[in-house]
Amino acid sequence: QVQVAESGGGSVQAGGSLRLSCVVSGRTFSNYAVGWFRQAPGKEREFVATIGRSGGSTYYADSVKGRCTISRDNAQNTAYLQMSSLKVDDTAAYYCAARASTYGSIRLTDYASWGQGTQVTVSS
Repeated sequence: QVQVAESGGGSVQAGGSLRLSCVVSGRTFSNYAVGWFRQAPGKEREFVATIGRSGGSTYYADSVKGRCTISRDNAQNTAYLQMSSLKVDDTAAYYCAARASTYGSIRLTDYASWGQGTQVTVSS
């Protein structure tokens, strides 16, 4: 059984930065690709970024490209999402997900294991 736990959310002003963390436990982390998704109130959950199991393959949504960096530390069983130049529109619950695959995916349904989410609130 894979467990996923996010942390690092909070409230920041527009233009600020946050680093989200995602700990994956219960299985060998290096066998799992990781994705970050977000869901704003009244909207569907959407893809943010993904990273392959070795860390060499990353992909971003156009809405965050150039402002976010996804990374991972397989020795620490942890993936990260560094967000900068935050906008009010980035306000959402951010979810981490893991899939037993070499490569990540932009599709929610490709991920079997999800965390509970961490809230990011950006104020103007």
